[in-house]
Amino acid sequence: MSKDTRELIDVLQQELDFIEKGGYGRSVRTPWLEKSIFQDSLSCLNYGYPYRAHPCNECLLHDFVPPQDQLRSVPCHHIKLDERGDTIERLEQEGNESRTEHLVRDWLRTQLDEKQRERDVLMAER
Repeated sequence: MSKDTRELIDVLQQELDFIEKGGYGRSVRTPWLEKSIFQDSLSCLNYGYPYRAHPCNECLLHDFVPPQDQLRSVPCHHIKLDERGDTIERLEQEGNESRTEHLVRDWLRTQLDEKQRERDVLMAER
């Protein structure tokens, strides 16, 4: 379980907004540097740190990582994005940035819809 004090719905929505606004596009100042999905956005607890100030298991996204992948160096890159089991790790190896962003965007929308439905049910029960 994560120790992240942020609200999951807010983090997922911010990540979706970031992607939809082209946040992972190449920088004009450093076009040779590739950006890493989740790591190079505010979704990451370690964003902006030159080192890992927080262990990945404290992140909200860690709850989506399969148990066998939770000790990897970038666990969030092993989240299953679709029914085929595609992950950011696998898609980055293929080098298709457009497909990767598309699948991440779809995954985020699915998670947001699910979490919002869960929240609505909880609110209705009160």
